Amino acid sequence: MAPMKLYGATMSWNVTRCVVALEEAGSDYEIVHINFATGEHKSPEHLARNPFGQVPALQDGDFYLWESRAICKYACRKNKPELLKEGDLKESAMVDVWADVEANQYTAALSPILFHCLVLPMLGGTTDQSVVEENLEKLKKVLEVYEARLTKSKYLAGDFISLADLNHVSATLCLAATPYASLFDGYPHVKAWWTGLMARPSAQKVLALTKPSA
Repeated sequence: MAPMKLYGATMSWNVTRCVVALEEAGSDYEIVHINFATGEHKSPEHLARNPFGQVPALQDGDFYLWESRAICKYACRKNKPELLKEGDLKESAMVDVWADVEANQYTAALSPILFHCLVLPMLGGTTDQSVVEENLEKLKKVLEVYEARLTKSKYLAGDFISLADLNHVSATLCLAATPYASLFDGYPHVKAWWTGLMARPSAQKVLALTKPSA
């Protein structure tokens, strides 16, 4: 069977979020680059894959899927459902809880920091430090909750790694390129959790994909 195709640009943390899940699930896939500079993401061909003209999009045979977290769940359900703890009602519910926390609390605070520190300057804009500071305070409050949680379990959903943990990898890797790379130093359990995630081959794969060419 042909490998799945992940359409997007590897500088997007939404795309590399999918890479982490696909790698962890042991999926057979290839990355197909979408050129934003030429407007390829708005082409009829790509709009057939993702009607919003965004990335990522996943093709598995004649099946198309978009939205990064949906793609991540699909990869796990297809090849490694234990990352979702499906079959155990309470454990899978905790995976759902912390997956929602990642999207609606953690990354919701982190994304504006990354946009203003990394993306906007590349587009010729100026960082709005007030936006950065506001979201840093939000992120620190989230990290306080994480620190308390990780004193009780090795991973967010319990003493098992899950997609809830893995979904943090792509955006958090970008934090290292901002002035706030040492943010986790104030949260020892969070830092230990992150160090463990960073050691995984899936995280190293994303690091390699996002490293600028020499």
